Amino acid sequence: MTAAADVIVLRAAGACVVIDVELGATPRVLHYGADLGARVDVDALRAALTRPLLPSAFDVPAHPGLVPTESAGWLGRPGLAGHHDGRQLLPRLLTASTVFDAAGDGAGALAITANDALAAVTVVSDVVLEPSGVLRMRHTVTNDGPNTLDLAALDVSIPFPPAAVEVLDLGGRWCRERAPVRGPLGIGTRLRETRRGRTGHDAPLLMTVGSTGFGFRRGEVWGMHVAWSGDQSYAAECLPEGAGAGVGLLRGGELLRPGEIRLAAGVSYATPWVLFTWSAGGLDGASARIHRYVRARSGHPRRPRPVELNTWEAVYFEHDRDHLTELARTAAGIGVERFVLDDGWFTRRRDDTAGLGDWVVDDVVWPGGLHPLFDVVRQLDMEVGLWVEPEMVNSDSDLARAHPDWLLGTAPRRPLEWRNQHVLDIARPDVAEHLFARLDALVSEYRLDFLKWDHNRDLSEAVSPDSGAAAVHGQTAATYALLDRLRAAHPALEIESCASGGGRVDLGILERTDRVWASDTVDAIERQEIQRWTTLVLPPELVASHVGPPRAHTTGRTLGLGFRCLTSLFGHAGIGWDLTHAGPAELDRLAAWIVLYKELRPLLHGGDVVRSDDEPTGMLIHGVVAADGAAALHSVARLTTAPEAAPGPIRLPGIDSSRDHVVRVRGQFFDVARHNRRSPPWWEAASGNGFGAPGAVLAHVGLQFPALMPGEGLLLHTVATSGP
Repeated sequence: MTAAADVIVLRAAGACVVIDVELGATPRVLHYGADLGARVDVDALRAALTRPLLPSAFDVPAHPGLVPTESAGWLGRPGLAGHHDGRQLLPRLLTASTVFDAAGDGAGALAITANDALAAVTVVSDVVLEPSGVLRMRHTVTNDGPNTLDLAALDVSIPFPPAAVEVLDLGGRWCRERAPVRGPLGIGTRLRETRRGRTGHDAPLLMTVGSTGFGFRRGEVWGMHVAWSGDQSYAAECLPEGAGAGVGLLRGGELLRPGEIRLAAGVSYATPWVLFTWSAGGLDGASARIHRYVRARSGHPRRPRPVELNTWEAVYFEHDRDHLTELARTAAGIGVERFVLDDGWFTRRRDDTAGLGDWVVDDVVWPGGLHPLFDVVRQLDMEVGLWVEPEMVNSDSDLARAHPDWLLGTAPRRPLEWRNQHVLDIARPDVAEHLFARLDALVSEYRLDFLKWDHNRDLSEAVSPDSGAAAVHGQTAATYALLDRLRAAHPALEIESCASGGGRVDLGILERTDRVWASDTVDAIERQEIQRWTTLVLPPELVASHVGPPRAHTTGRTLGLGFRCLTSLFGHAGIGWDLTHAGPAELDRLAAWIVLYKELRPLLHGGDVVRSDDEPTGMLIHGVVAADGAAALHSVARLTTAPEAAPGPIRLPGIDSSRDHVVRVRGQFFDVARHNRRSPPWWEAASGNGFGAPGAVLAHVGLQFPALMPGEGLLLHTVATSGP
């Protein structure tokens, strides 16, 4: 960290941020991107970035500040918007003070206070450059006036240069989450809003702007993630006055509903943390920064991620103690480490129309409670997990009948039902207390190691039944508080964030949970793409990925066991399948796969994620590479047929080209006997003791692969044999 002439420079991991904090001026980010070195010429930087005076424009150079405002010359979407009892908020925020806390290796944190006495507001901007080079920011606004401040928006933003000409974010739907959406970045605003009361299956996850043709391994990119689990706003904005002059903003924050945040005198509101990442090496470099930040968190799971069996795809609502006990014994016999009982265990829960909210074990289906099953699970040396959906309730439930006033919506009218359920108003203290008591009792009585916490509907018409006020912000904060309280009471408890699959995937919920269920589909072909794009932000150990049954219930597609295992390997692996219907050969293959997963866990969950920019039609090539380059795993998967009979040589992304390596084929993820008859020469060696090759050949020339059919794949394990 350096400071000179009211400019502060933070540097870490090849990235740096330069912030102008001159007293009495608008605080602003001058640069976030490539490291400018230990000695930044502040005067030269300011001169280089001073915008020219334009015809038919302001008479002074105008720059977007940390909080872009109209009164400071920004005529795009205001970074801070609202009104004091009808008087429009038009602040001119000027730096009043700066406090910084230096960290090692040039990283550090700033707290910049800016205010406007006339507008009667103060904004404190927290700016943190993490050791990974991730830039974290948030704003806190305080109402300094006597009248209520009705807040409409408060966004966090950074400028990006004219080199960024394309924009990429993610869309999707249920069972097809995180599908990439890409296009040119022209004049105007690329705006993505989620108004679902949860992150959403269509959430952008990481909005990225970058240079022409940027990819996974090439181009300069700037990315943004909003760490919040309620309504969100993402935007990339370029004004006409800024074309070619570097006035583009990447901005995001919580989307506020009308009247949702009303601040009395002296009261404050803080935005969620917004993360920015930069890379000169494409999306993989941007991901690597975020993954290193996430893995460095104090609450990040440290122990090996246990192989899990979840009962949903195995039995759905058909709970039978003898059958599930047999399933547990079968799972333990092949090396499963955690057994999770999914939906269907509580009163009258024979389908999804009744019982939700009544968290009492069904004594008809489970005489004696869940203890007989869970006792067996523990005797088999497996952890115990249970499915819950605390935020929701069926109309046909004792809870809804006893407390109709506990449901979100404009009373007495209720919102449209979704999966036969409604949303509980967790912001009510009595509702939160009730839920904590039930969850605490379940975790305590059954000594649960794990909760699968589901959330199976969007929050439509989400208003308080008492006041009619918008309730998404309060609901999200109350959910966080409930999770925090439960974790404080049970520090060893692990929790999965599931929301009808991948509907709540963000780093806000992951401050309180240990993994996400990326999608309700266990179709391995669909999962290949979903997991690829989910790991833009989340490292693989936080992304649950299960081997499903041969026929996927969400798509009807039938896939071989090898391909299902290969897909599940690159995440927090598990099984969602009735193993009592699996044959001996299938169980043997699963047992061998679990042994392989346990062997490779340190690399899978500690390496850098890499993806190929040069994939043949219909194929996905991705993997993980150890931080020191000494080992790598690559998946080569065919999803569809292609015009070419043979794909040509495939290069392995991330391989250290300066070292020699040995390549081995691991696992049986396709019909080996069929392919060995027409495999390329290196294949026989790689299938045995290993094929030796210079890294330059693997990285820049590639290998000819056997002809794979859709739904087949290969796993290559590469180990360096020479020093760096």
